[in-house]
Amino acid sequence: MTKIRISLAMTWVVAIVACSTPPPAAPPTPTPAEMVARGEYLVNTSGCHDCHTPFKMGPNGPEPDMTRALSGHPADMPLSKPPALPEPWVFMGAGTNTAWAGPWGISFTANLTSDQNSGLGVWTEDLFLRAIREGKHMGTSRPILPPMPWPMYRNMTDDDLKSIFAYLKTVPPIANNVPEPLTPEDVARMK
Repeated sequence: MTKIRISLAMTWVVAIVACSTPPPAAPPTPTPAEMVARGEYLVNTSGCHDCHTPFKMGPNGPEPDMTRALSGHPADMPLSKPPALPEPWVFMGAGTNTAWAGPWGISFTANLTSDQNSGLGVWTEDLFLRAIREGKHMGTSRPILPPMPWPMYRNMTDDDLKSIFAYLKTVPPIANNVPEPLTPEDVARMK
């Protein structure tokens, strides 16, 4: 009987302590500076520069040209018709790592700088989130084409994507009107 009383007493003590413990506090809302810092970290660790910053030849081979950081495919870079690839090879990239040819045609990496006319300057946070979540340019138009790994990036949290957008809005503007994608029919007409 004594063991039962002790057990009941302990149950009551645990219940009282559990009920009197305040719930965990919500995490503090990050400041704009903290969001930008988090966004910069995510951009630098998620491979954004691998495609959105044109490559140049460096002493050890191709490397990102940080003077054109995140400016996308150089608008003034002419492309010839890509050669046909034998199976199992089905896609290829330009030396800048900013243009890609495959069964979808040719895609060009976007200008992610804050430029108002050719970059993300006019984009809203909502447009950016919808673009990544839905795989549509500006969240509503044409599909975002390979090699952009939006199906993986859409798994990021809203806070992560908002931080990335906050950082991209601080990237100095670079005027660079990236070409629109080319369809397979457009590619077939190239010389």
